[in-house]
Amino acid sequence: MNQTIERLHDIEKNGYQLDFANVFNHAFENYKKIALYAGLVIFIFAFIFTLIYFMSFGLYLKSISLDNVNNQLIENLQHQKSLDAPLVSMVFSILILSLLMAPFSAGFYKMAEHADHDKEFKFINMFNFYRNPYFINIIIATILNAIINMLISTTIISLLNLININQFGLTLLANYSVSFFVYVLTFLTIPLIIFGDLKAIPAIKHSILIVIKQPIVLIGLMVVAIIGAFVGIMGCCIGLFFTIPFLYSMNYAIYTAIVGIDAPQDTE
Repeated sequence: MNQTIERLHDIEKNGYQLDFANVFNHAFENYKKIALYAGLVIFIFAFIFTLIYFMSFGLYLKSISLDNVNNQLIENLQHQKSLDAPLVSMVFSILILSLLMAPFSAGFYKMAEHADHDKEFKFINMFNFYRNPYFINIIIATILNAIINMLISTTIISLLNLININQFGLTLLANYSVSFFVYVLTFLTIPLIIFGDLKAIPAIKHSILIVIKQPIVLIGLMVVAIIGAFVGIMGCCIGLFFTIPFLYSMNYAIYTAIVGIDAPQDTE
């Protein structure tokens, strides 16, 4: 049994202590080391994927004549199925892109670890988690967390409809609340996979067990991290690219404070 599993079993039985100020300071100091590099990486890849998306959409429009588009729109509107196929295709594309980006985003945790130990981080390290066993477990965990989110959201919306409460604002609030709730419960899943060598389901399970031991402190840290990450909106939204890494630094700081990292990983 590795040290991470032993520590997780001890947490399950005895809980743990977490100091809000110490974790925040650790996260902020780590963030200062990776902010520029991580921000540039996010900006470059956001630009590349946006360009690819619009190029693909342009090629799709070019592949069919304008007359055919108009005829299809009229026919679909008459049957109340306007743009169903493109919409499904778009949602499916976004889903696939999200899954493919999940191992890439895990690279930011590795960046945070390197910065924490003042080690050089090479750009190629961002792609280290596209290999097994990390890749398959990250993908499975991402899918399972999305399913959990969807099931809870669907259940709540169904209950609201059942009691004849179906206001758009309330439904939107319920969806965002569920997303935040699931995010808080499962935010340690990826660190447990890449630093603790856990499989997807045990990682989700232990993430939930860790959170329910100290929910108030962790929710407070998550709220601060989200507010800090979205401060970049004030910089004409471009600042977001350089403040979002604070979320990864916070998650990393929380993980190291609670679980710790046993030994250098084989993802150099």
